[in-house]
Amino acid sequence: MHTGQLLGSGRTADVYALDGSWVLRRYRDRSDTAEELAVMSYVGAFGFPVPRIGPPAEGARPTDLVLQRLTGPTLAEALLTGRLGAAEAGALLARLLRELHAIPARVSTDPQDCLLHLDLHPENVVLTDGGAVVIDWSSAAEGPPGLDRAMSALILARIALDPAFPAGADVRPLLAALLAELADDGGVSAADLAPARARQRQNPYLTEAERARLDGAVDLVLDTAP
Repeated sequence: MHTGQLLGSGRTADVYALDGSWVLRRYRDRSDTAEELAVMSYVGAFGFPVPRIGPPAEGARPTDLVLQRLTGPTLAEALLTGRLGAAEAGALLARLLRELHAIPARVSTDPQDCLLHLDLHPENVVLTDGGAVVIDWSSAAEGPPGLDRAMSALILARIALDPAFPAGADVRPLLAALLAELADDGGVSAADLAPARARQRQNPYLTEAERARLDGAVDLVLDTAP
């Protein structure tokens, strides 16, 4: 099928423009997108902010997703430009996690389980005129909410320890703001961080340098938590 301009590439997928309303997300690492579509449809039905799902394009591959084209900066871009401060961004991430965890599990029968994004960080939140929208549901799963909170905190802490991250873009205030906001929701404990660390260590898309920072990231989260 014909694809338009390449809008962006991540660790697992490329995103192409189809027209002014839709984009094509094409995965390089999987056989189909059925589970991601099911999760997005499910959380969207509860009113959680996800991109609209478009009809399959003619000649689409099983690894393709047609999604609403979102207009606006990512939360990461808004932080870097000063449009939002760390306190506002931390409150937004915490609210999104809280609202997601209020949605009952789609498959699991364990009453303690809920929907988990497992990759909710500033690059995966787009600030549109209609509000924040959460993208990239490829890692979504079901389980205890503490795991999702720990994953978000650990991602931020790992980035905070990255010497290659842009100068002047200190992530530590955002991490502190997020953890403060999450304190009333159960916070992030060492017990939450252990499976989050294991999951990130097993992530085949992390570099060896990123894996090497995980132990320090766990310590940073625990030291920063109120």
